Amino acid sequence: MTLLGRTTVNVVIGVSVLYTLLPVMWLVLAATKNVDALFNSDLFGGFSLVENVKNLFAMDKGLYPRWYLNSLLYAVAGAGVSAFISIAAGYAFDKYAFRHKEKLFGLVLAAVMVPQTVLALPLYLMASEVGLVNTFWAVFIPALFNPFGVYLGRIFSQGYVPDEVLEAARIDGAGDLATYFKVAFRMLGPGVVTLFLFQLTTIWNNFFLPMVMLSDQLLYPVSLGLYQWNSSATVSPEYYPVVIMGSLFAVLPLILAFMLLQRFWKAGMTAGAVK
Repeated sequence: MTLLGRTTVNVVIGVSVLYTLLPVMWLVLAATKNVDALFNSDLFGGFSLVENVKNLFAMDKGLYPRWYLNSLLYAVAGAGVSAFISIAAGYAFDKYAFRHKEKLFGLVLAAVMVPQTVLALPLYLMASEVGLVNTFWAVFIPALFNPFGVYLGRIFSQGYVPDEVLEAARIDGAGDLATYFKVAFRMLGPGVVTLFLFQLTTIWNNFFLPMVMLSDQLLYPVSLGLYQWNSSATVSPEYYPVVIMGSLFAVLPLILAFMLLQRFWKAGMTAGAVK
């Protein structure tokens, strides 16, 4: 690579890093400011970190901790179940022969192209028919099914699970379920973690579906609750520091999850790269 090429690559990487980190740095800095310092763009004055934290957990009779727990339940449980379903479906598409398999997989790939916002209204109508609107299940159940996760599950199965190993397990007398759970699923561990992280991020940041489905504030996730507070801030400016502090706390679980699981995630991202 020429010097000009290396310089260009370094500049692009540097700009990308700044584009990613500068909003986070601003969020950390702004979370320490009171209302006056925020509006005056005072970088060194108006320190009010402790007060902002207290106000965050006390605002509207302590709604934020409830929203936070809701998001953890929606995201962690939903991502775990979704990853299990996706990896199992992908394994089935890879290892089993059944009628119209490729046509069905084509439908899965077509579903990947459908924006989630387009599905919100049909999901609302279906949930209304069965009486699930404004309940936990109205947000939780749609998050369990991820067409892109099924596609990745098939790729992971092709990269991690050799057919010879499955054949050896069957020769030893293992049935299909025993072969999957005792042999294949262990090999697919990095793929499961990768799918879990992708879906965790998607569900945690999900906003439109909860906004359509929920009217009870006690069921709101963090994203929808902070949106409501931000709308109130135009009338009551005291909400601004609370919204910023809440946004800072909202990104911490995702950062923590990627840090704790990065070893498995990196392994999952290279599945099938070397065979």
